[in-house]
Amino acid sequence: MQTGSSLRSLLLTTALGLAGGAVGATWYVTNRVSPEPRRSFMDSYTFTPWELGIPFETVSFVARDGLRLRGWWLVHEAPRGVVIGCHGHGGTKDDLLGIGSQLWRAGYSVLVFDFRGRGDSDPWPQTLVSREVDDLHAAVVFAAERAPALPIGVVGFSMGAAVALLAAASEPRIAAVVADSAFTSGSDVVAHGIRATLRIPAAMLVIAADELVHRRHGYRFSHVRPLDAISQLAPRPVMIIHGQDDSLVPVAHAYRLYEAASEPRTLWVVPGVEHCGGYFLDRPEYCHRVRSFFAQYLGSLS
Repeated sequence: MQTGSSLRSLLLTTALGLAGGAVGATWYVTNRVSPEPRRSFMDSYTFTPWELGIPFETVSFVARDGLRLRGWWLVHEAPRGVVIGCHGHGGTKDDLLGIGSQLWRAGYSVLVFDFRGRGDSDPWPQTLVSREVDDLHAAVVFAAERAPALPIGVVGFSMGAAVALLAAASEPRIAAVVADSAFTSGSDVVAHGIRATLRIPAAMLVIAADELVHRRHGYRFSHVRPLDAISQLAPRPVMIIHGQDDSLVPVAHAYRLYEAASEPRTLWVVPGVEHCGGYFLDRPEYCHRVRSFFAQYLGSLS
């Protein structure tokens, strides 16, 4: 009898421990997917277009739900198009000054802005490609009002690349997209992160985390599917860039996105680089390729 009681106690303790571990892991994943915004005085210590000698305006515009977003409008005197830059999940608009400055010098007005809950935009719980799509739609409206009749392109990195693909699928004013290090779906990238970070099977934890994200933040990352959106872009062009050694979003995502896209489409897999590493490996080559893509489909000064 004592042995049976001890066994039941052991099994109960083990079950509770496993349940507690699963809850803790689920909570950890949701906090990685949708972290609460934290700000400090250091957030203001960034470079601006001023350091690059580029004329710009500090601008703001309002998303569909009334949230105010803030950014920089790099003003070109005789623009042949507009390019909007979309930063990554934990990034801010100053991350885009490198490619943004080069596109401005190539003859485009450029809009870089902070997604909600980041940088100078209004506070909001960060999401993984949910409300950020609304933010890009608002940026397109702003750009179209400031530069009517000009074609609009979008360049995005990581989450920003996924946002660009999803927004372009329902926004015909986006004429061309450069997607650097995009993922195929929210579930795919979260599952990979679980396997790589926690080193446990991902399937059930993805489902649990998706449900908890829905309860906490009102969206489901499982509904985020750039793989479906990219097929809706044609005949508008898309350029897919990805690092061969990307450990955050494996390069297989790029190949699947390319296969799902229709012409005109371009795939550039950069050998030997990590997530969003193509720009830093060879800045001149990277900027040349992106400028050439937009020159072909948006127009250039030449």
